[in-house]
This record gives sequence, C-alpha cells and structure tokens, in this order.
Amino acid sequence: MPSILIIDDEQGIRQVLSDVLQDEGYNVLTAEDGFKGLSMLESHPVDLVILDVWLPNMGGIDVLEKIKAEFSDVEVIIISGHANIDLAVKAVKMGAFDFLEKPLSLEKTITVVRNALALEGLRKENRNLKNTLFIEDRMIGESSGMKKIHELIAQSAASDARILILGENGTGKELVARAIHMNSKRMNGPFIEVNCAAIPDTLIESELFGHEKGAFTSAFAQRKGRFELAHRGSIFLDEVADLSLSAQAKVLRVTQELSFERVGGEDKIEVDVRIIAATNKDIEKEIKAGNFREDLFFRLNVIPIIVPPLRERKDDLPLLVDYFMERFKPPKLIEPKKMSAKAMELLAAYRWPGNIRELKNFMERVNIMTTEDLISDASVKQYLSSEDLSQNSSRVDDYGDMNLNQAKDSFEKEFIMTKLRENGYNVSKTAENLGLYPSNLHNKIKKYGIKIEREK
Repeated sequence: MPSILIIDDEQGIRQVLSDVLQDEGYNVLTAEDGFKGLSMLESHPVDLVILDVWLPNMGGIDVLEKIKAEFSDVEVIIISGHANIDLAVKAVKMGAFDFLEKPLSLEKTITVVRNALALEGLRKENRNLKNTLFIEDRMIGESSGMKKIHELIAQSAASDARILILGENGTGKELVARAIHMNSKRMNGPFIEVNCAAIPDTLIESELFGHEKGAFTSAFAQRKGRFELAHRGSIFLDEVADLSLSAQAKVLRVTQELSFERVGGEDKIEVDVRIIAATNKDIEKEIKAGNFREDLFFRLNVIPIIVPPLRERKDDLPLLVDYFMERFKPPKLIEPKKMSAKAMELLAAYRWPGNIRELKNFMERVNIMTTEDLISDASVKQYLSSEDLSQNSSRVDDYGDMNLNQAKDSFEKEFIMTKLRENGYNVSKTAENLGLYPSNLHNKIKKYGIKIEREK
C-alpha cells in the first residue's frame, strides 16, 4: 500500500485528511511541523507528502526544498490558503506536484493524490526497467577467478567503502560496478557512469560538479554535475587513470569531503554518494611515472577488485558461448545455434585480447553472418578477423610447403566448403553468393571431391 505523510499544523485538517485517505486504502502518517515531518521521512518509507505552506518553526517552502534535495523520489502536494497562492505557485516551480487551495475539496484531493501516486509509480517502474536494461549483460562464470569476484561483491556491497576495479579492456569492470550498486542499500538510487577518458580536461569540472548560469560563455542555465545527480546512489568513475592531474586534484577533494561548489557558484553542495572507480592501466606504474596521484589512489583503493582476463578463465568459455548464443539467437530459430567441437577448440586456443567484449562481438557476428545451426571451425576462422587469428597462428603456416597453385586450390576448397555450409548445401544459392554459374561450382565441387551433405 502507498504511504502518505501529512505535514500540517492544524490538527483538524490532519484528522480529516487522514480519515479520508485511510478510507481510500492508503497508509497515513501525520506530523504537526516540518522538523517532525523530515524526521519521519528519514525513518519511514513514504511515497507522497501533503505539505502545508504555512508551518511554525520551519516554513513549508524550506521543508519542500529539503525533501527535493534529500528525498527526490517523493512527490509533494502543497496545500495553501488564499493568502499564500503566490507562495504555492513558487512551490510548484520548485518541484511540487500540485497545490490544493483551502478549504479543501475532498473529491479533488483524492484525485490529485491518485495522480501523484500514479506518477511516482511510473517513475519507480522506469527505474526498475533501467536497472533491468543496464544489467542486460550479466556476469557469467564459475571459474575460481569469477567466484572470487562474486565473493568480493557480496562482502563489499553492503558498505559504502570506495572500490577500485582493475582489469584489462573488455573484462567487464562496468558489470562489476553495477553488480555492487544493485546489491547495495543504494540499489533504488541512481547509478551515474562517467567515462573519464572521454571528457576534455577543460570540461571535467563542469561535468563532475555542474555550473551556475553565466559561469562561462556557454553556461546559459544552471546545470547539475554528475556527483550531484548521483546523490543517494553510486557514481562510477570509469577509466579514472585517464584524468589529468588537475582533474585528479578536484576528484580527491570531493572524495575527502563529499561536498563541492558548482563552477561559478559559492554555495557548498553536500552529496551522499558511493564512489566506485575503474581503470585498465597499471596504476602503480602510473603513480611512479607521475601520471596519477598517490593520495587519490589510496582514497579510491579501499577495496580493490581485480577482474581476470578471459585467457585466465577459459573454464568459463562454454558458459559464455551458450549465454551469447541465446542472446543473439536469430528470431526465426526456435533453439539457439551451437558450436561444433572443432569450433570450440579454436575458441579455447585463442588468446582473446579484447576479452569478453571481443567474444560478445564475435558471437553476434557469427550468429548474423552464418546460416549453420552447428557453427563450424571454418566459420570461426572466417569470422574472427585475420589479424585476430594471427595471434594464434599465421594463415600462411597453414599451407606449409605448398607451391602457389596448391595453396590457391587449398584455400578455394576451404572457402567453397564454408559457403556451402552457410547456404545449407544449396548449390544454386552458394553459386550466386560466390558470383559463379552453378555449372562452374559443380565442376569445382567435383574437382575438390567435396561431399554435398549436411553437417551433423
């Protein structure tokens, strides 16, 4: 049941609203002033606040400002007397959902409450959908290295300790960061990702901390920075070692104080945010080379998590292949494709310099480009680029001591066999793809002794 908090100094209004809303099936809390109302928000889950503009000790506008700063997901309905209409309009501009004029119409009150809760419900659904989308790629694996990662996530997620994730490109550092966020008490808060390598040094301060209107030539309006947007959630500083030294100094300060000023502003903004950072660089070498601040490293490296490269967790390869086969299954197929035993041998022997990202791209490519239900080793060779395959063995080595004509024939036979498999051994279709007449293709099939039968 949605919970509604009524903050009004008039006991009669609190009682009437409470009775009406309880009859509608809502859970109702009441507070006679702003201080008590804010205290109840700290200790009780609340979906909607009905707030009087005129309150003793702490005015309704100040209470609204606090709610929007610290409980931004909670909708607020303002109630106001005739003399306070201008103040109520100001409140709506500050983020209140709507205002109700005293004396209250109970019918209109119920309608506005329903609309506010419907909007709040849509926002929750949107957050849940985003959470589902951003963990579309799950961490797959049962190797000892992955078990260690899962253990570290379970141990560290509940705390607010800063985490530094280390690992090569494509190993899944972002997935680790998102898993930490999703398993923490901040899971319903924002997850703000910052690609530090992609932001120019001249813009980094504005991106991270925001700016006030007129702070610089193109600052036409106030803008919140990434740290402010991450309030009550997590901020992920990806590729943090790519920050310039001047930007590192600014990040160091906010990690120490969890407060900052917007560019061009004087007011200190305090944030409640968990900091997760990641880099693909050897951070100790960067420190020795003078490229990364040692004090920032110590601040970020409270809990280090090292994500192993794919070549060190080959036991997970079959699970990853099955996962991506299911994910990239062509719509017309009922069951996902499979890898032949020889194809899996090639994948297992490959070094995977691009790690999981490279495997993911390859699996998508091979599902789109082949018509085989059982993907052959020939297709693996074809759709892993020649540059990639050269890291395992050179294609030239495959032809040994053959002369040029023998090598050409060997390649032609292999290429025709691959295309036949892709086209379901349909000779006419294969000939069309190869740019040959069917009669010419028949002659080559006969020349090379190729058997026309489906691979089992």
